[in-house]
Amino acid sequence: MKIYDFHAHIYPEKIAQKAVEGVGNFYSIKMNEPGTVARLLEAGDEAGIDTFIVHSVATGAKQVQSVNDFISATVKEHSGRFVGFGTIHADFEEKSAEIERMIALGLSGVKIHPDSQHFFVDDPRMFEVYDAIEGRLPILVHCGDYRYDYDSPERVRNVLKEFPKLTFIAAHFGGWSVQDLALEYLLDTNCFLDCSSSMMYLGPKRSKELIRIYGAERFLFGSDYPMWNPGDELKRLESLGLTDRELQLMTHDNAERILYGK
Repeated sequence: MKIYDFHAHIYPEKIAQKAVEGVGNFYSIKMNEPGTVARLLEAGDEAGIDTFIVHSVATGAKQVQSVNDFISATVKEHSGRFVGFGTIHADFEEKSAEIERMIALGLSGVKIHPDSQHFFVDDPRMFEVYDAIEGRLPILVHCGDYRYDYDSPERVRNVLKEFPKLTFIAAHFGGWSVQDLALEYLLDTNCFLDCSSSMMYLGPKRSKELIRIYGAERFLFGSDYPMWNPGDELKRLESLGLTDRELQLMTHDNAERILYGK
């Protein structure tokens, strides 16, 4: 069975070190991996992870197209190992046109990180994006940092109410540092969640509880490389005591359902 890591960041080699340092500074943590394509492929081989959903974030509108070009080129170079998600920014003017360009580039979804991009997930300027991808492309969204309100679970719920057919993946159990608030606002919605950058903070008991409260059919495995080693995160998931069926849903079935409609 093919194993998917649905949440991995990559950067061009010449800027990877600077990008990784920036992420580490943003979260005040030591970064564990270099953020390069070569190291992600190596880590996948070591862990038995077949396919990574890869993306990078445009912190400003001027970066959008270059990031999308980089992700597309990397996916084509490593066919079968990577699935690429493009990026967009609320300040980017030709949003619908860029969505069409993403599709033409072979990208399979969209990733945004409102905290680092400095716009609200329910900003009306983003509605053009959601409208353009609803029923066509999934969107993976960083969610729920207690320090900010850009992507709070309540704001995510606003988007889901406005675009009920949007395939929305709320990263980090729906709220990186506010998982209980995410549970309040997202439990009865139709969004998916991923388990990236959360299990080590929640602990195994609460991680397992939340997966079963939401249902494993809504969860995706993600490592958040280069913040964490993909193999270590897969072992962390496997150590929770979930059933084989729950693990299969999180590491394979749900990813294929989102990406390929299987």
